[in-house]
Amino acid sequence: MHCTRKISDDLLWVGANDRRLAMFEGVYSVPKGVSYNSYLLSDEKTVLFDTVDKAVRERFLENLSYGLGNRDLDYLVVQHMEPDHSAALMDLIIRYPNMTIVCNSRTQAFITQFHGIDVESRAIIVKEGDTLNTGKHDLLFHMAPMVHWPEVMVTYDKTDKILFSADAFGSFGALNGALFADEVDFDRDYLDEARRYYANIVGKYGTQTKALLDKASALEIEMICPLHGFVWRNNLERMFSIYELWSRYEPEDKGVLIAYASVYGNTENAAELLACRLREQGIKTVMFDVSVTAASEIVAAAFKWSHLAIASTTYNAGIFVTMEAFLNDLVSHNIQNRTVAIIENGSWAAASGGLIREIFEKCKNIAFVRDILSIKSSLTNSQLEEIDSLAAALVATL
Repeated sequence: MHCTRKISDDLLWVGANDRRLAMFEGVYSVPKGVSYNSYLLSDEKTVLFDTVDKAVRERFLENLSYGLGNRDLDYLVVQHMEPDHSAALMDLIIRYPNMTIVCNSRTQAFITQFHGIDVESRAIIVKEGDTLNTGKHDLLFHMAPMVHWPEVMVTYDKTDKILFSADAFGSFGALNGALFADEVDFDRDYLDEARRYYANIVGKYGTQTKALLDKASALEIEMICPLHGFVWRNNLERMFSIYELWSRYEPEDKGVLIAYASVYGNTENAAELLACRLREQGIKTVMFDVSVTAASEIVAAAFKWSHLAIASTTYNAGIFVTMEAFLNDLVSHNIQNRTVAIIENGSWAAASGGLIREIFEKCKNIAFVRDILSIKSSLTNSQLEEIDSLAAALVATL
C-alpha cells in the first residue's frame, strides 16, 4: 500500500523511511532511523528526482506507481549516484523503458560503474546552467561537486521556486509521518541529527558547500527538498545561516567541549574538575568519554562549540586508542577555527599531549591555550592550581 505526501499541486513525496538500519554507510548509528526522499513532479511531462536505497525499494516503487497513476515516467533526474539514492535505477529502466535519464557526464560514468550499463542512448547530459522544460515548470541545473561526491548536482524549479538540494540540508532521522520541518520541533528534536549528518557526511567539504550556498543565494527559494530529512518551507533563513557557519567551520555557540580518554578514572577526574571550574564561571560545557560515545557524535559537537579541551592518558607511548581514533576522525572532517586545551596523563612517560598537539597542528586556525597540563598517574593537590589556571585561560579566550 502506498504512503505518499503532497508537497504542492504538482509535487509528491514518494520516498520511504528505514527504521531498521543500525549503521548508516556502515559507520554512523541512526537510532532514529533515516528517510530516503524521492520527489515526483507531474506536469505535461512527469519527472522523478532520484530514487532510494535498496532496503526500501519496494515501498518506493509502490509510491511511485500510485503517484503516476496511468501515466508513464518521462524523466528521471539523477542528482546523486550514491547507492542510497540510486539503487532503484535499474528497476525504473525496466518498468519505464521510455524514461529519459537527466544527469551530468560524471553521473553517466558512475551509472556505468555501478550498474554495468551505458545509458548514453537514453540520457540527456546537462551542465551548469542548463534548463529543462516540462510544461509549466522550468528546471535549472547547478553543479555541486563534492557536496559530497564529485557528480552531485542540484535542481531549481523556477516555477515553484523549489530547490532540490541532493544531500545538502539533510538530516538523520525517519520522518514519522511529518514531512515538513515546521511540523516538528526541529531545533529540539532534530537539529543535533542535522548537525551530525552535516559534520560527518558533508563536513570535510566546507569550501564546496560554501560554493553551493553562493549559488543558492542568487535564487529565489521558497522551499528546500533534500534527499534525507525534512522539507523546508518556512524559516529557510535559519537553515541557510547555520549551513553558512558550518561551511566556514565557525562555531554556533561559545562553550567548551571536553573529550577525555581515561583507563582508571584519574584523567576523567581532571576533566571533571575542569568542567566544574568552567561552570562555576558561567561557561557552558559538554563532556564525552571517547571510549563509550560514537566518534560521529563528538565530531558533530565539535562543529557546534568554540573551544575543545582534550584529556588523554598515554597508552603504548602514544595517545589512548579511542582518543586517537576520534582525533583523526575530527581532523579528517577538516575542523578549524577552534581554541584547544590539552591535558595528558602518564605514569612514567607522558607523551599523549605532544602527539595530540601535533594532530591539531594539521588543522587551520587552531589556537592553543597555555602549555599542556601534564599529570603523573593522578592529580596532586598542588596541581589543582593548574586546573584553575587552565580554566581561567579558557575563560579569558571566551
